[in-house]
Amino acid sequence: MTPNNVDKQIAIRFASVSFSYGDVEVLANASFHIHHGEFVAIVGPNGSGKTTVLKLLFGLEMPSSGNIEIFGTDNRTAGNRLPSVNRLPMVNLAYVPQHMPADQMFPITVHDIVRMGLLRPLDSYSRKNALAANRNIGEAMEKTGIADLATRSYRSLSGGQKRRALVARALAAKPDILVLDEPTANMDIESENRLYETLGSYKGKTTILIVTHDTEFVTSLTDRVLCLGDESRSVVQHRIEAGISGGVSRHGGHGQEVRVLHGENISADGCCE
Repeated sequence: MTPNNVDKQIAIRFASVSFSYGDVEVLANASFHIHHGEFVAIVGPNGSGKTTVLKLLFGLEMPSSGNIEIFGTDNRTAGNRLPSVNRLPMVNLAYVPQHMPADQMFPITVHDIVRMGLLRPLDSYSRKNALAANRNIGEAMEKTGIADLATRSYRSLSGGQKRRALVARALAAKPDILVLDEPTANMDIESENRLYETLGSYKGKTTILIVTHDTEFVTSLTDRVLCLGDESRSVVQHRIEAGISGGVSRHGGHGQEVRVLHGENISADGCCE
């Protein structure tokens, strides 16, 4: 982290957020924030609450206490099951799942998949805006290295190619916040490196949040690491040790990865320590 982040706009803030599934407590007074343009990893073992954090972020669940702000707008407050439309920020959040649930026999092309990322159907745009939307689709496919696969059937792609198509779908809408769930699961090294090369080109312009169960290493693109899964049911920020390389990286970042130092904690809501 650099002191310059003090002056950056906060894209996501969790303030004393608690959440339970019935009697099962998942989060207890969790506080953290993420600056616009940051590349942040949320790590933790399976069952630690990572999916719950995403559900709270996207408004699929509401906190039992505390509040969640997106670019300064409080629209996830305890007790508000459905946030007021007038309070929702004009922010585009994009989500890249591990897999896209779809009928594998359905004849859909890679271009069709990417076009799904638009905020509304392409034929509803004006001519000028439709041309811009098509450019966004083309740019997203070029950035992710799948432009030559545009007419291919989605079901015929490899696992890594499918993941890059889903990333392109998210990028087509020019998101302010991009969330990726286990982005490199079951990916080959080449696809993994291409993915992180793509994400690296958006770092600093788009807020990128990666969720992973690998608690030991993260890509060297990472600015901060937020960890879940300790007994406090909160969110802890750990220091990271840069410059680890040698051999083939499992986490992209131009052949480098960084180690998560679990023994060195920082306040999860502190940004410049």
